[in-house]
Amino acid sequence: MDISVAIENIAAWETDAIVLNLFEGVTVPGGATGAVDAALNGQVRDLIDTGDFTGKFKQIAVLYPRGGISAKRLLLVGLGKREEFTLDRVRQVSAAAARHARGLGVEQLATVVHGGGVGGLDVSDAAQAVVEGAILGTYRFTPYKSGEDDDNNELEGITLVEFDAAKENDIENGSDAGRIIAEATCLARDLGSHPGNEMTPAILAGRAESMARETGLRCEIFDEGRIASEGMRTIQAVAQGSAQPPRFIVLEHEGDDPEAAPAVLIGKGITFDSGGISIKGSEGMWDMKFDMGGAAAVIGAMQAVARLDLPVRTIGLVAASENMPGSRALKPGDIIRSMLGKTIEIRSTDAEGRLVLADAVAYAARYNPSAAIDLATLSGACVIALGHEASGLFSNDDGLAAEIAAAGERTGEIAWRLPVLDGHREEMKSDVADLKNTGGRAGGAITGAAFIEAFVQDFPWAHLDIAGTAWASKDLPHVPKGGTGVGVRLLVDLLRNKENAPGP
Repeated sequence: MDISVAIENIAAWETDAIVLNLFEGVTVPGGATGAVDAALNGQVRDLIDTGDFTGKFKQIAVLYPRGGISAKRLLLVGLGKREEFTLDRVRQVSAAAARHARGLGVEQLATVVHGGGVGGLDVSDAAQAVVEGAILGTYRFTPYKSGEDDDNNELEGITLVEFDAAKENDIENGSDAGRIIAEATCLARDLGSHPGNEMTPAILAGRAESMARETGLRCEIFDEGRIASEGMRTIQAVAQGSAQPPRFIVLEHEGDDPEAAPAVLIGKGITFDSGGISIKGSEGMWDMKFDMGGAAAVIGAMQAVARLDLPVRTIGLVAASENMPGSRALKPGDIIRSMLGKTIEIRSTDAEGRLVLADAVAYAARYNPSAAIDLATLSGACVIALGHEASGLFSNDDGLAAEIAAAGERTGEIAWRLPVLDGHREEMKSDVADLKNTGGRAGGAITGAAFIEAFVQDFPWAHLDIAGTAWASKDLPHVPKGGTGVGVRLLVDLLRNKENAPGP
C-alpha cells in the first residue's frame, strides 16, 4: 500500500473517497468535518439531526457528494466518547474506515489524521496510528487462495491530508514509522499463518535470513550440527521425533554502539505442535501451525528495528523445531540435560515450548543483556486466565515489567502481569531430576514461567505468554482472523521509548 502526506484542504482533494470523523454527542461539527459539511450544504448535520449518525465508536456513514467537494465519496467515522479517546482507538477507527472503503471498491483513499487536531493527541503518534490501522485492517493472508470466489478489491494508496503546513514533518515521520511497524506486524502474521508443511524450521530460518539480507541485519543460522556442538540439548530433544531438523536463528542490529549491552528478544518457534507422544486431541490441531507466534514476533520486530534504525543494540534469538511423535521422540519419564547442565524430567511432551526456550534463554547470557524478553504461545492455562484480550507478563524485574506493560497500553497489545512465587518454583522441582517440565493444571501459566526463569542468569528478564493473543478466531477492525503478529508493535514501542536497551 502506498502511503503519502499532502498539505491541502481535504475538501479540494480529488480521490475515490475521503475520511472525516466526529466524536459521539457532537451536534455541530468543527474542523475539517465542519468545513466539508459547509461545502456540502449541511449534509453531515442532516445525518446528525436525524439520528442516523451519532459518532459512536467505529460507526461509519457514507455520503455521495454531488459537487461541493472533489472526492467521489465521504466516509464519516465515529470516534466514540471524547473521554475514552486513545491512540489505539485511532488505530481501530482507521482500520474500520479502510476496510469499509475497500469493500466499496475504493482504490485511493484520503484521510484526516484522527486525533491530530481537537482530539489532542501528538500529531506524529496519531499519524502513526492512522497508518498502522489502515495497513493492519486491510491485511489478508491469501497465498493459498485461487481467488475465483474471493473479493479481489485492493486499497492501493492512502494519503494523509493536513491543512496546517507546520504539521507536515511530524505527520511524515509518524506515517513512515506506522508503515514500517505495520509491515513488520504483517510479516509476523504471514509467518504464523503458513501451514506446517510450508513453514518448517529450515524454511523459517530461510525467511529470517532473507529479511536480514534486505534490511542489513547480521544473521547466523545454526543447523543441527551447530546446535549439537553448542550443547543445546533441549532443542535437540524436542526435534528428535520429527523428520524436520531444528534451527536456531540469531539476528543482530548493532545500533549506535555495537559494544553496548543489548536488548535480547527470544522467540519460541514450534512450527507445528502435535503434542508429541503426549499427543493433542484432533479437534483444533490444525491451528497448531501458529505455535511459532513468538518466533514470528521476534523476526517481525527485528525487521522494524532495522528499518527504523533504532539506536538500541538488539539481538533476536529464535529456537525453531517441530514437535512430532516419531519413533525417536521424547517420552514421558525421559530425563534430558540442558545447556546449563540442569536436568529435566519430561512429564509431558506437550510442554515442549519451555524446553526450547530453556536453551535459548541460557544462550542469551553470553551477550550480557541489559534485558531479555521471551515470547511464546506457552500455555493453554494463560488463555483460561486472561482469555484472548491480554498476554500474560512475568518478570524478575519490576522496572522492566512496568515498561512492557506501558508499551502494551500504548499499542493496544495489553500485557497483564502475573506473579511467580516460591511455591510455583517449588512445584517445578522433580523427585528424580533438577526440574520437571510441567507442574500440572493449577497455575499452569505461572509454573511454565517459573520453569523458564530457572535458566535466566543474572539479567533482567520478562516472559510474555501469547497463547491467547497470537491467533484471532474472530474478526476485529485491525486484527483480521488468523495470525495476529502480536508482540511486534509492543516490542518496537518498548525499544523506541528507550535511549538504551530496556531495563531498570
